[in-house]
Amino acid sequence: MMLLSLLLIPLAASGLIAIARRRALMELLHAVAAMATLGTGTAIVAQVWNGAVLTAAGDLFRVDPLSSLMVAIITFLGAIAALYAVGYIRAELDDAHLSRVRLFFTLFHLFIFTMLVAVTTDNLGVMWIAVEGTTLATVFLVNLRHTRTSLEAAYKYLILSSVGIALAFIGTALVYYAGAAKAGEISVNWSALRAAAGSLNPEVVRLAFVFIVIGYGTKAGLAPMHTWLPDAHSEAPAPISALMSGVLLNVGLYAMIRFKTVVDAAVGPEFAARLLIGLGLFSVLVAAAFLVRQRNYKRMLAYSSVEHIGIICLGLGFGGYWGLLGALLHMVNHALSKSLLFILSGNILLKYHSAEIIEVRGLLRASPWTGGLFLAGTFALIGLPPFAPFISEFIIFRAGLESHPWAAATGVILLVVVFGGMLASVNQMLYGEPPANLPRGDALRVWLAPLAANFALLLVLGLTLPSPFVVALQQVLKVLGV
Repeated sequence: MMLLSLLLIPLAASGLIAIARRRALMELLHAVAAMATLGTGTAIVAQVWNGAVLTAAGDLFRVDPLSSLMVAIITFLGAIAALYAVGYIRAELDDAHLSRVRLFFTLFHLFIFTMLVAVTTDNLGVMWIAVEGTTLATVFLVNLRHTRTSLEAAYKYLILSSVGIALAFIGTALVYYAGAAKAGEISVNWSALRAAAGSLNPEVVRLAFVFIVIGYGTKAGLAPMHTWLPDAHSEAPAPISALMSGVLLNVGLYAMIRFKTVVDAAVGPEFAARLLIGLGLFSVLVAAAFLVRQRNYKRMLAYSSVEHIGIICLGLGFGGYWGLLGALLHMVNHALSKSLLFILSGNILLKYHSAEIIEVRGLLRASPWTGGLFLAGTFALIGLPPFAPFISEFIIFRAGLESHPWAAATGVILLVVVFGGMLASVNQMLYGEPPANLPRGDALRVWLAPLAANFALLLVLGLTLPSPFVVALQQVLKVLGV
């Protein structure tokens, strides 16, 4: 019952907001639904991390430790973005645009619903539908401003994501065929498929995984399938950019990880490792090339997402206990840091009315809280201690130096390029004299309060790994066969 409640709360909120007439009621429904989803998700995560496996609707929904990790990320960051969104949308859209306000809050919760379905279903087909649903829920949010560039970004996002999900469908069908061709009809549930992995046709499984990585890798932002990401993330409203970059990309990775466990059991880990390491390195390389001299700070954060998804894929490819542990930890750390920075980018945009780096000067003087948090978040994102991404990147490349030293060394060199490029861009924004006509003070300062949770977790996980969290990650590793 609790699992169904987790899915029904955002779905019901979306429906109620769609028929609400008053803005205050929309905001109330929005905030209450976000906190109720967080509370229900927390209760589910606590039960699973205490050893339970929750199911609902027969075999359709099932939450194991890997699913619960994703539920924790989605509900926590969904609540953070939801609270900030109330203030942000008030500043962005006045009552003359009430229909767009309603559209935003309606699709916000539909977006949360589709992501939760994707990570809690035990059925490959339902997951595929839910991942496609995330595209349909967010494409209108990308075009919320109704400008030429936002419309172009929305179309690009819709077309490329649809092509990717079509390829993922081919991969899913091939995985099913791999079992039907060799071992008779099998279920399309993860649990049954994982148990039957040893009887799958290895050649078909290899081909299927290529389609899966290209298809779901498009949703995850892996290069060269990433081309929709900088446009969509830079044009979407800041709370949606925070969720798309911090959460949605992890949903694409989740699908790849689920299939990887089947592929590893069917054909051995080497095939998936080579593919993931190659694409991971290429993603970091592409990101480094575009981050050296980036002119738009929202696009800078978007290309940084491509980099970090590449790092996670490197960890998955390096494999073993440390490689997979680092990849899982980095999924959490990147989600925390990137959602923080995209929300802060919304504050910067409201203050300076421009996403161009050259137009933003003296941020620390003009908006001390926003500028200080943006600097700290950037330090976290580029992997400086004492922030958590330093730990997860260290773990990943430690594993890589043992198993694939050339790939790990290449990745470290590219990270140095990213470090220099991002720091140079952020320094241009933070220092100097702000425009004379710019009012002093932080936009929406009270609405930044929830970001204290992101910042605290980035510090705590950078200084120590609490034993309950380590135990939870070890449970996830058991699901992955480690």
